[in-house]
Amino acid sequence: MKDQAGSGNGPGATAPQRLSTRETAERLGVKPETVYAYVSRGQLSSSRAPGGRGSTFDAAEVDALARRTGRRTPSPAAAGDLAFRTGITLIEDNAYYFRGVDAVELARRYAYEEVAEWLWTGELRPGVRFTAPDETLAAARRAVGALPAHSGSTDRLRVAVVASSTADPLRFDLSREAVLAAARSLVPTLVGALPRAADASSAAGTAEAPAEASDAGLARQLWPKLTSRPADEPSIAALDTALALLIDHDLAASTLAARVAASARAHPYAVVSAGLGVLEGQLHGAASGLAHRMLTEVLERGSAVPVVADHLRTGRRVPGLGHRLYSAEDPRARALFALLAQVPQAAAALAAARDVVATTARHTPLHANVDLALAVLSVSCGMSAEAGETVFAVSRTAGWIAHALEEYGERPLRMRPSGQYAGPRPPQPLPAATGEPPR
Repeated sequence: MKDQAGSGNGPGATAPQRLSTRETAERLGVKPETVYAYVSRGQLSSSRAPGGRGSTFDAAEVDALARRTGRRTPSPAAAGDLAFRTGITLIEDNAYYFRGVDAVELARRYAYEEVAEWLWTGELRPGVRFTAPDETLAAARRAVGALPAHSGSTDRLRVAVVASSTADPLRFDLSREAVLAAARSLVPTLVGALPRAADASSAAGTAEAPAEASDAGLARQLWPKLTSRPADEPSIAALDTALALLIDHDLAASTLAARVAASARAHPYAVVSAGLGVLEGQLHGAASGLAHRMLTEVLERGSAVPVVADHLRTGRRVPGLGHRLYSAEDPRARALFALLAQVPQAAAALAAARDVVATTARHTPLHANVDLALAVLSVSCGMSAEAGETVFAVSRTAGWIAHALEEYGERPLRMRPSGQYAGPRPPQPLPAATGEPPR
């Protein structure tokens, strides 16, 4: 536990037939700020949510507006089982909550393992530590050590998950306790299977990597896998908070993939593999790496102006800015920036990030997102460009497990959408083989 947390309740559940700001925006196919524009123009009415946080909207009124504007997206009834409820994360009014509790406050007060355990079980266990079984860790290290030296961290994590699953004869037991036991061993196994930063260029170094202290928190175990620089307490605190902040973020693409796998009753290792497969997409987990390279260039050139100009001139987005779920600064970025301000070696990278935001604001008002904050951490601490993706993947493993536990309690294979066939209508003649006359 980082420090003693006070008690508090998050936003209450919305009344039947009322929608949150995010749900209203999704149903209308607009941004959250546009919803409030509709309110100011008298096209929608809103009420304060129970507890005074956020607004709620009448579902029938929202649907009527959607029909008038022609911007309607599938409602929960029309979308069938793909529009499903989750009790894990709520994103609303530029804030996000884990099971109704402010996620930023949780991350500030508690260590990653404590937040993960609470998200899985509803029990807060101060000082909880996850331990990798020796046999499982050895299998994962052997598998990762056999990869080519140029393999990326996500490659190594995906292989480590598969190796871990083969070492667990109980992986097909989907009872809650079995899944939790697998989760508590898998997360530290993923970290333990990665080579130390000094050995990252040598695949053989993975198998011989020294074991970290079993009582060390996950952030402290992960640190030497990300950088060869000695750890200091402010930097470890920033890394630990980043891990806790990134555990979940509603139904991101990788989380949806994980839930689809769980719906098919895939075991938890396969669920995590599904999430990692999507996370590796260039539009998901790789974003922090792009921000890292941009900040490095800003520091080299001494100003964000030419770097931002180059991005805009070539039609590229400026990485690390904007988020479709937040109209203001990403709360995860805000929390990390505050911690990084206490890390002396982060001052230059932090100033470069602020320079990027200010320079881009001349063109369009975009706010920093968590990828830019992760880039400040990785650049200032001598980490590689893929370090942010590694932090993201390790952290989000706990979130995928939380969603799997939730999905295992639902009807199997409920996420089976119907395809809308757009090909030629039958009957069609049999195709002829290329270069041969039809028979």
